[in-house]
Amino acid sequence: MEIAKTIIAQINYADKWALMAYGSRNYVALPESKEYQGGLQFKVNGFHHKGFVRVQLKWIDTYTITFLNKKGDVKKEVEDVYCDMLVNVLDYIEGK
Repeated sequence: MEIAKTIIAQINYADKWALMAYGSRNYVALPESKEYQGGLQFKVNGFHHKGFVRVQLKWIDTYTITFLNKKGDVKKEVEDVYCDMLVNVLDYIEGK
């Protein structure tokens, strides 16, 4: 749960309007796994991407951002994202 809160805080620190601009809702904290410390998944209704975004923190302290359609199929995945790049990657996919 702490990692999910940290991800939201990092996105809000970089751009306080970003999550609202993506139409983000239905936040879910993701559990720890062999590959990830945890993460956050949320539903978006953006201009270009409609579906889900999964942000997971790797053990090497970088994020993997996965974009899924409404059926849960992976559309794009970006690995090795640092916290200061989160909004830039999300904006790029959203077409900004």
